[in-house]
Amino acid sequence: MKRFISYFLAAIFGGLVFAVIYITFENKNTSALPDTQEQLPAIQANYTPHPAVIGPDFINAADKTIHAVVHIKSELHQRNKVYNDFFDLFNDFFGNPNYRYHNAPVIATGSGVIISSDGYIVTNNHVVQNATSLEITLNDKRTFKAEIIGKDPTTDLALIKIETNDLPYLIYGNSDDLKVGEWVLAVGNPFNLTSTVTAGIVSAKARNINILGDASAIESFIQTDAVVNRGNSGGALVNTKGELVGINAAIASNNGTYAGYSFAIPVNIVKKVMDDFLNFGEIQRAYLGISFREIDSRFADEKGLTEVRGVYVIDVLNNGAASDAGINEGDVIVRVNNTEINSNSALLEIIGTRRPGDRIKVYAYRDNKLKEFDVILENRSGNTDIVKKDNIEILGATFKAISDSEKRDLNIDHGLKVVKLKNGKLKSAGIREGFIIMFIDKEPVNSLNDLKNIFIDKNGGKLIEGIYSNGQRAYYGLGL
Repeated sequence: MKRFISYFLAAIFGGLVFAVIYITFENKNTSALPDTQEQLPAIQANYTPHPAVIGPDFINAADKTIHAVVHIKSELHQRNKVYNDFFDLFNDFFGNPNYRYHNAPVIATGSGVIISSDGYIVTNNHVVQNATSLEITLNDKRTFKAEIIGKDPTTDLALIKIETNDLPYLIYGNSDDLKVGEWVLAVGNPFNLTSTVTAGIVSAKARNINILGDASAIESFIQTDAVVNRGNSGGALVNTKGELVGINAAIASNNGTYAGYSFAIPVNIVKKVMDDFLNFGEIQRAYLGISFREIDSRFADEKGLTEVRGVYVIDVLNNGAASDAGINEGDVIVRVNNTEINSNSALLEIIGTRRPGDRIKVYAYRDNKLKEFDVILENRSGNTDIVKKDNIEILGATFKAISDSEKRDLNIDHGLKVVKLKNGKLKSAGIREGFIIMFIDKEPVNSLNDLKNIFIDKNGGKLIEGIYSNGQRAYYGLGL
């Protein structure tokens, strides 16, 4: 009994000790918990809050633009071969005298941008240049026939018109204000899909991609990464305000479809060309009267230049705009008005937006000193007159005055150089590009005006005398 009582008391004592320890620890843990009466904020387990995304708003710009961009269908006639033989592959290699020919209509498509409520539309020259008829489809599905008002291969721009009124149109922006990295929209009709909008940024400015293939071409493209494909040519490039800043013209691609880069003609050039067509019926092209080249590090070292900057004046046309202003061979042009010049295309662009008679400020380094020149731009004939359609178009050539260096090298004192030939009287006579016309029927030729005066209202045969750049003199008979 004594043993049993001792065990029982020990058990009670142990239970009391355990109870005291348990109560003590429970109170400590309870004090660490929050008050259950205080309401905690409740959120859904699958929701993660984040800051609002801030970016450009394209909705208004897109809405303005799609109604002012049109679809252009050009019909062309092309002489196609029709085979009577199954073995076409061999015919391609060896020829087949049994070919038949027929004139088959070819349909090409592109885009255009309405620039006035009464139906004037700007597009690319290559969209309409060979067209026999043009059909315009508006965004509201209405269709119209269009006539060509003017074409300019040197800028790849054309102006066409449809007969209607109260059309939505885009207002001109300012491509000089466009910044690299700025958001832009491309709107056009790729693959015949009307009113297609893509977005990108301006990747570069004043790009020359050597696509126009004309010695007098102005190539100073806006490069973007907005998606552009076949059919977008002539479409709009707009900023986020919905202002027209360029006309889409080309892509850089090995397979004919978009591969990362597209190119647009700056709107400042577009506006100038369109105004010329509307006001004069002919492009009023301004000339500075110099030959120039870009400067790289090797050329800078060769010429002893302290900076790799600007464009270098190689030659100055005698009695041209630059010569009259005092610009010399060897000067380095770094700025025109408020525009920095660091490439050939940048200089071509700013001159291309001016007309003969316009006055510009040219800033150039000479002997490491910055000089300012007040230049009055001239036309291709060496004056500031309004240029109208030539009465010598039948000659089929583009001309320019010869430089002082050419005069020295060839030991001549005058002449007019043939820089480009197409089908016409001069090409038929056997004259080649680069020929310098010195005399026609013994009358000296030194300018385009001289040429016009000699040919105006005169018929019959002409004797043309001149010289090639290798010193070879030549004589050609020309019948009118």
